[in-house]
Amino acid sequence: MARVYPQAWFGDGIAPVGEAALSITSAAVLYGLSVYTVLPVTVSPDGALLGFRLADHYRRLVNSERIIGIDTWEPAWSEQRFEAALAEVVRVNEVTEDVFVRVSVHVDAQLPGTRSRGISTCLSMFVYEAEPILPLDGARLKTSVWRRIPDYAIPSRAKVNGAYVNSVLAKQDAIDSGYDDCIFLDAAGHVCELSAANIFIVRGGVLVTPSTAQDLLEGINRSTVLAIAESMGIPVHEREVDLTELYIADEVFACGTSTYVAPVTEVDARVVNGSRVGPVTARIRERYEAVLRGRDEEFAQFTTRLG
Repeated sequence: MARVYPQAWFGDGIAPVGEAALSITSAAVLYGLSVYTVLPVTVSPDGALLGFRLADHYRRLVNSERIIGIDTWEPAWSEQRFEAALAEVVRVNEVTEDVFVRVSVHVDAQLPGTRSRGISTCLSMFVYEAEPILPLDGARLKTSVWRRIPDYAIPSRAKVNGAYVNSVLAKQDAIDSGYDDCIFLDAAGHVCELSAANIFIVRGGVLVTPSTAQDLLEGINRSTVLAIAESMGIPVHEREVDLTELYIADEVFACGTSTYVAPVTEVDARVVNGSRVGPVTARIRERYEAVLRGRDEEFAQFTTRLG
C-alpha cells in the first residue's frame, strides 16, 4: 500500500493523521455521506510543487455536494481557501516527490438520519505517495459481473464515498479472477469505465470514449486527454461503446489521477495490440506527462505553483 504522510488537514487546520478522525455516529461513517476528489501534486523541472487543475477539483467537490444535497460546505469554503489549505498540508509534510492528495467533504453531524441538508460538514486532506493503481506497462481487464450504478440510483458524476462499494465489488471480482481491474457496463450493456478510471479505445486512428451519459465519472483527466487529443489533431468521438469493440480495438487505455495514462493489453483474455503500447496511447501519454509536470506551454494554465 502507498505510504501516507504524517500530517493531515482536518476541520480548520493541521492535525496528525492518526488524530484526524470522525465520530462513529457521524453521517459520513453511518451512510458513507462524504464527497471527495484525488489530485496530483508533482515536482516541476525547477523543483517547485505543482497542483494539477485545482479549480476543477474544487468544482468537483462543489458539484458533488450539490447533487447529493449537502449545502453547508460551499458557503464556508471558497476556492482560494481550498487552495491555501492544500498548500499548507503539502508544506507541513515537507513534500519533495510526486504525491496524491485526497480531499473529502464529510457530513460530520451525529445521528442526523438519512438526510443531507442543513447539517454540519468538515474538510479533510491527506497526502500519500503517488503509487499508480494500475500497471503502467500494460493492464489486464475483466468485464465485471456487477453493473455500474445508474444515474437514477446514485449518480456517478457525483464522487460520493458510499457509492464506491460498487467499485469494490467489481474490482475485487476482477482481482479474484487474476486480472488487474474491471470494466463496468451500464444497464443496457454499454461500456462505462473501470473501477476508478475512465477508458479510451483507438479504432482506425480515431480516439473513442464513452459519453458522459453512460453512467461514468466526468473525469478531470478524461477531459485533459480529450484536450490533448484535440491539440494533437487526433479525431475524437464520445459515444456509446459496445464491449466487443474493446476486443477488436487497435488500442485501449485507461486514464485517471491514480492511473495516469495506463495502456491496456488484455480484455477478457483477448490480447490488445499484441500486448504492446500502441502509438496513439504512447503519444498521448508522453504529452500528458509534460502537461502534468508543467512542461507544456499550451496547457500551462492547468498547473498551479503551491507556496
